[in-house]
This record gives sequence, structure tokens and C-alpha cells, in this order.
Amino acid sequence: SPAAAGKLLVIPMEGSHWLSMKEVLVELSERGHEIVVIAPDSKMLIDSAGTYELKTYPVPFKKEEMEELI
Repeated sequence: SPAAAGKLLVIPMEGSHWLSMKEVLVELSERGHEIVVIAPDSKMLIDSAGTYELKTYPVPFKKEEMEELI
């Protein structure tokens, strides 16, 4: 193979960007990559999965406030 499996740090955006990226992360995980996803506490669509580790960080607004704005 042209590349060896490695470690990836992913900082996604909400919405369709994340939904598309999630499929890529599954494929990369199946190919042996270790993946860490970093997302704010107020995330809406970004969720945990067995294919990657999810780490969150605090932000000064709540999930409900984000949903209301969107």
C-alpha cells in the first residue's frame, strides 16, 4: 500500500459537512487509522461512534441556543 495507517485529528463543522465526513472516517478506521474527533459541547449532529474517539471542549453557549439560531 502507498501509505501506512496513522493517527488523525479531525475538527469538523456541523451540518452536511459532518455527515459526509463521517462516512470517510468509517473507511479510514477500517483501513487501520486511529481517529480522534474534537467538537464543542454544544454539538448537534456530531456524535460518538466505535470508529473514532470523540473529545469535547466547553463553549459559552448551550446546544439549545445553537438549535434556536439555526
